[in-house]
Amino acid sequence: MRPALGSRAGSPAAVARVIVAAPRGFCAGVTRAVDIVEAALERWGPPVYVRKEIVHNRRVVGELAAKGAIFVDEVDQAPADRPLIFSAHGIAPTVRVDAASRQLRTIDATCPLVTKVHSEAKRFARQGYELVYIGHEGHDEAIGTMGEAPEAMHLVQTVEDVAKLDIAADKKVAYLTQTTLGVDETAGIIQALKERYPALASPPKEDICYAATNRQLAVKRLAPNCDLLLVVGSQNSSNAHRLVEVASEAGTAAHLIDGPADIRPEWLKGASTVGVTGSASTAEAAVQDVVAALRPGKVEEFQAVEENVFFNLPPELR
Repeated sequence: MRPALGSRAGSPAAVARVIVAAPRGFCAGVTRAVDIVEAALERWGPPVYVRKEIVHNRRVVGELAAKGAIFVDEVDQAPADRPLIFSAHGIAPTVRVDAASRQLRTIDATCPLVTKVHSEAKRFARQGYELVYIGHEGHDEAIGTMGEAPEAMHLVQTVEDVAKLDIAADKKVAYLTQTTLGVDETAGIIQALKERYPALASPPKEDICYAATNRQLAVKRLAPNCDLLLVVGSQNSSNAHRLVEVASEAGTAAHLIDGPADIRPEWLKGASTVGVTGSASTAEAAVQDVVAALRPGKVEEFQAVEENVFFNLPPELR
């Protein structure tokens, strides 16, 4: 682990100005998922089991583990007498079948926006469509959504992948999108799909999460006013990486960090204004730790758009 900022000889002086992006941090789906784990711990006591990371953030997972959450990779690692929570990224139907076969008490923390994409996948599949899923191979959300109609699913990650699709000419084709991607990131792929499949069907409403869009918009507008932009989030967070890419596309140096210990003094040389934001799975406390570590002379907030989305807990935990 790298030393914290200011802990080595010759570390740079304090930053003159820090601008913190808004909105940032927890989206409504992440807030709901974390609240579900905490409510389950309160109702049934520790331990409660969670399949996969509840959200893609090391700090959040660590804090919940300290409270008594045990994270496992598969259903059969959870004992039959304790609750099992499904992560915010969603699961394939086979996982539900496995849990039911073991008669586990399960609580579903899948983000409602991801659930919407699952419903679209099932509907299109029932109607005989071949489904092109725009997403990141191996991502938990992609695995869960593609599991809803594995025989009909085709994963694409780039425009080049569209040309490689092997779909019969007489098939109806529809596309779906991983919720954590960016509108700009998917636009070229969708256009390529439309050119190859003129009758391409689309979701009735855009799949990309409102929070991913809003955080990217904030970074896009903030980045040109900064010498450097720091995104607080974990390396396995898709939306965190996208925020770094958005800033880089705006011409601003940007880095993904878990916390203050990851900040390199050389990044700050000549950087009088530093932007800071957090991914949709990053707690506000983590963002503020980074701001404090920069020892700013002045802190400002840049508000791109307001958010007021809220998701209810599952009925058994209300």
